[in-house]
Amino acid sequence: MAQPLLVKLKKSGATLHVLAPDWVAPVARRMPEVDEVIAVPFRHGAADLGGRWRLARALAKRGYDRAIVLPNSWKSALVPFLAGIPQRAGYVGELRYGLLNSTLPNSKLPMPVHYARLAGGERAQPLPQPHLEVSETEIADTRRRFGIEARYAVLCPGAEYGPAKRWPGERVVEFCRLAADKGATPVLLGAPGDTAAAGAITASVRVPSLVGRDRPALLPAVLAELDALVSGDTGVAHLAAALGTPVATLFGPTDPRLSAPRGRAAVSLTHPVPCAPCFYRACPIEHPCLRGLTATAVYARVLEVMHA
Repeated sequence: MAQPLLVKLKKSGATLHVLAPDWVAPVARRMPEVDEVIAVPFRHGAADLGGRWRLARALAKRGYDRAIVLPNSWKSALVPFLAGIPQRAGYVGELRYGLLNSTLPNSKLPMPVHYARLAGGERAQPLPQPHLEVSETEIADTRRRFGIEARYAVLCPGAEYGPAKRWPGERVVEFCRLAADKGATPVLLGAPGDTAAAGAITASVRVPSLVGRDRPALLPAVLAELDALVSGDTGVAHLAAALGTPVATLFGPTDPRLSAPRGRAAVSLTHPVPCAPCFYRACPIEHPCLRGLTATAVYARVLEVMHA
């Protein structure tokens, strides 16, 4: 979602270095606009003030003249401030007055536009499509690593955001059975935190699972050669769309107008209910927004986007 910002900065002649957590860095390295990626080990939510001070001192020696801070946290704004970078831009966020010296009020624009505004000046429309680079050699090596012999469809049933974003397990099972009946090979994909949810699915239907086995550096190669991806509103859906893979993203508590993946073969699916979007992490009423998306309806849309 931030890549249009990077494209705009690159066109202005900037040299771009991206400071990113370990789990994001492999994705940034596949963006052609990025000149260098600096991976940092900070855990989500951890202050680690000592580590941030040491990082800031290292960055100060590089002589950067501008920093653009995408997250809204005060911790993310602290490093460029301590590094003495003269221009520090971002959204107002939480308690960042003084840490940033160029701020914009928070917006309710689609996230790619929201980020692109931080480049300054007029925002170009339409925004460029996201694009990641993966070599054929990487794809072949990854297929061998995971024992994938044929083209396949992937379901990503997890969501770090919370259980309200997850397509119910019985719907995933129904989709796997339907896809298999049609001659497709469904595969489960997910982070280590999705292991329990994936186990409940594989106990009901025989389906290969890469849950917990893939790593951020391998994900793009896994996603690049899919027939299709079915996913909740997760980062994996954005990765696949940036690779040109057909993607059907299932939206429940969140708003596709803000965070839908952008790509030539990406569609967003919703089931209208009066309480959506609620942005709850856990649904108090068994999330009818996602339960209402049936396997048959999702499969039909997947076929449409594959043959569009």
